[in-house]
Amino acid sequence: MSLTAQDKNTVKAFWSKVSGKAEDIGTDALARMLIVYPQTKTYFSHWKDLSPGSAPVRKHGKTVMSGVADAVTKIDDLTAGLLNLSELHAFTLRVDPANFKILSHNILVVMAIMFPGEFTPEVHVAMDKFLAALSRALSEKYR
Repeated sequence: MSLTAQDKNTVKAFWSKVSGKAEDIGTDALARMLIVYPQTKTYFSHWKDLSPGSAPVRKHGKTVMSGVADAVTKIDDLTAGLLNLSELHAFTLRVDPANFKILSHNILVVMAIMFPGEFTPEVHVAMDKFLAALSRALSEKYR
């Protein structure tokens, strides 16, 4: 499923509204992932505290959403734009790419909760397609 020009415009417009809360979105989405999908904790076993709102969860949530923000600016060519992140996750961190989809779902859930008025069906579809494309781009170096 590719992003249409309308999808890209919708993502950019929605991101401009929610980007000020990106750190909160990332923190909540990451915390939800760690709770609902406890197998994902294995990637963070070096953290002292995996509880929601802990310093490491907040820091990585911010990092994740910085990557999403970067992806929004590279929306026309996510594969090339996110090549370094793909290599990092594939070769250094060795993250199972299935986890990108899990985290993407949690990001959608948090956005819907935090921005119910702005998270219209059209925004939902566009953001879902965007996050799926972002996940595919991050998975590129696994092939």
